[in-house]
Amino acid sequence: MKILVIDDERPARKELIQQILDLYPESQIQEADSGFEALKCIRGQNFDLMFVDINLNDMEGTALAGEAKGILPYAQIVFATAYSQYAVKAFELEADNYILKPFDPERLKRVLEKCHRDYTTLLEAKGRQLQTTAKAQGEASPEAFSSNRLAINVSRTFILLDIEQIVYIETAGRSCIIHTTSRDYRENQLLGEYEKRLSSKVFFRIHKSYLVNLNYIAEMFPWANNSLALKLQGFETAILPIGREKVKHLRQLLGI
Repeated sequence: MKILVIDDERPARKELIQQILDLYPESQIQEADSGFEALKCIRGQNFDLMFVDINLNDMEGTALAGEAKGILPYAQIVFATAYSQYAVKAFELEADNYILKPFDPERLKRVLEKCHRDYTTLLEAKGRQLQTTAKAQGEASPEAFSSNRLAINVSRTFILLDIEQIVYIETAGRSCIIHTTSRDYRENQLLGEYEKRLSSKVFFRIHKSYLVNLNYIAEMFPWANNSLALKLQGFETAILPIGREKVKHLRQLLGI
């Protein structure tokens, strides 16, 4: 999930962020120290979950939550407060939950688990809606939705990766490692599944263990036993062998 933590007290922000990462290490978290900064983030990006401090230095958290819901209606909102009486106000505003300061790890765990279940349910509902719409209009299957992104499931968190930022994918035991321009992700999925999901993109399986983005090929050169290998932009230290049966097709794709 993509999460925004809004609190004007830096220690409280950092503590909450660390606790979230301890429970869901693959979460993408941003922070804001005021209502003004939070609104800048919300207007420029999409968030799945927001933790909102009730008492911000420039506006009430309740007012910010109302603004946020208007901009991101599907985002979940959890109020963070040191005062239990605000819990009633939180539910009046249809907030998804609340947590009290100092943050109790067990309470936060239950809140995050609920938010994650609701988030998953929302994704599934959107998928069904897209499938119904596609069938009604005689369009392509729902896999065409957000065709420039790849959904992966990492540590119980759904992450949408920009396909153009995926450099290559390699097998790692019973799972795969997805190498992007910014970081790596591990998912319990077979390489053949990624090959099918990315078949309409600029990806080519050069070897039983490697699926590469053709746009990132930097060089191709002779390798052991009269075979070939290649290097990719940003990963020049990694030498990826090319299967003998793949060489001709790869040359055709690259025009060499």
